[in-house]
Amino acid sequence: MFGSRVLSLETVRFDPPDSDREGGTFVVARVPDWINVVARTDDDRLVLVRQYRFGVERATLELPGGMCDPGESPLDAACRELREETGYVGERWHDLGSVEPNPALQDNRCHTFLAESVQRAHEPRPDPHESIEVVLSPFDAIAGAVRRGEITHALVVAALYRYDLWSASPGRMSTL
Repeated sequence: MFGSRVLSLETVRFDPPDSDREGGTFVVARVPDWINVVARTDDDRLVLVRQYRFGVERATLELPGGMCDPGESPLDAACRELREETGYVGERWHDLGSVEPNPALQDNRCHTFLAESVQRAHEPRPDPHESIEVVLSPFDAIAGAVRRGEITHALVVAALYRYDLWSASPGRMSTL
């Protein structure tokens, strides 16, 4: 039907299980898995990116992230995206879990990782089609940025919630 580097569209037939009702034909977006990185510095700042997004035709404030390349693990993609978009590297990594971005239409997952003790290693090296500004924000200002609508990307808000759940959990997930 349609295919590109970031997604392909496929027509599928669905017949409801355990029902005698007739199903229908639907379109499914086949999409690579995505990642988000909650990157925290030792002085309690969060590394964010302000990036132009073609869908909304404006720059949005987000976590560093992107898609997994073919054969690349989500953790490897997270490390790569953090380096490329911000020039930062993380000392300790935690898997905060994943969400299904839109299971009604898409077949992928968005994985969230926490990178602790991040430090700037080099200048950002974004992809040629990316326009990115690195923004450091005090960690305690992030909830206010979400409330005020400064951070609006749904998958970023989900990643921040995953971080909040992890940080409040007495049995935190293990370091990778």
